[in-house]
Amino acid sequence: MCRVVDLQQAVLAKNEEAAQVLRAELAARGTTVVNLLSSPGSGKTALLERELLLARQQGVAVAALTADLATENDAVRLARSGVPVKQVLTDGLCHLEAGMLGRHLDGWLPADTRLLFVENVGNLVCPASYDLGESLRVVLASVTEGEDKPLKYPTAFGLAHLVVVTKTDIAHAVEFDEAAFRAHVQQVNPGVEVVLTSARAGGGVGALLNRALAVGAGGAVHSPVMAQQPHPHAHPHHEGPSHVHPHPHQDPAVAQAR
Repeated sequence: MCRVVDLQQAVLAKNEEAAQVLRAELAARGTTVVNLLSSPGSGKTALLERELLLARQQGVAVAALTADLATENDAVRLARSGVPVKQVLTDGLCHLEAGMLGRHLDGWLPADTRLLFVENVGNLVCPASYDLGESLRVVLASVTEGEDKPLKYPTAFGLAHLVVVTKTDIAHAVEFDEAAFRAHVQQVNPGVEVVLTSARAGGGVGALLNRALAVGAGGAVHSPVMAQQPHPHAHPHHEGPSHVHPHPHQDPAVAQAR
């Protein structure tokens, strides 16, 4: 059991090192990375498509990399915006890692890219533990997922710099309790901003782009309390039972400043 714990800690430590290197390299070329995390079906791709189109209309040099276990469906959708898009197939891996991201960016990412949106694998468990060298980590949840989502996935929501609610055009139909959701978000991540959006109706579209541009210009980034606290959580393996390993999460914005 101890060997498994040590191995997981070693993997995370290696990822942290790779993330810091990637963050420094991209910052040196003026590229801000936005890491998007959510459950499958949250509407992440639909909102991102609208944000990319808006960025292109405003003349912002933007690109997107999207990750999935299979199919290139999301890349096809995002490419309709007219910006550079790359699909990464993880072949069963439930998250992206910094080294993996760096390899896929090498030789592909246009030199003048100002913003890079990374659409992580649809999963709120594994991706939460892996820094990708991002300057802005965004967790999205749709109104159909329930107000207690932040409490069920405290690591994902607790490490977010920004929380985005999607599909608000149907909030009334599904009886979404916005006040309860906001209270639960604040419980796991005090002070983090919550933005309401609807890709279909257009509400809140542009907010994500504006936050990313502000961060790229040196604007303040929310510092999650959880990012500075070591805490245990479990990761399931394909073979054998789940295991628990304590390790501190470092806020990417804090790492960038060091």
